[in-house]
Amino acid sequence: MKDRAKNEAKPDLQVTQMAGEFLTAGELFKRGFQVAVTLGNAKAIDLFAENPRTGKTHTVQVKTQRDKNNFPLHKGNIRADCIYVFVRLNAIGKKEEFFIVQGREILHNIDRFYGASYRNPDKISKRPGINYGPLDSYKDNWQVFDE
Repeated sequence: MKDRAKNEAKPDLQVTQMAGEFLTAGELFKRGFQVAVTLGNAKAIDLFAENPRTGKTHTVQVKTQRDKNNFPLHKGNIRADCIYVFVRLNAIGKKEEFFIVQGREILHNIDRFYGASYRNPDKISKRPGINYGPLDSYKDNWQVFDE
């Protein structure tokens, strides 16, 4: 009975991911962007964001966690031309946090972002992920959408 109550209280991963996507879309709308949410119809793209000042449309991949943890993402799935928004939802009542990084920057700094996940080719992690520590310097890095 205890386990059942514990599992029911744990938020669904899809709900967590959707929360991150809609929060990111909302932030971009607030900043004057035109945003389209793909709702899973584009496998590697969660959002399209058009910057009306530059006329450029960005592809955006959103990764979301509820707590301070790594963000599961295999390096083979990273696209250089995509912007990655890592969202930490935090507890109810505490403001969410956004960490925004260009895909090419992650690809050029695999060891920094992944740590030991890929360091030893003989022991590659089964669940590699972007570590939260290296993301701190990318907090609220919304200016990448102006490039």
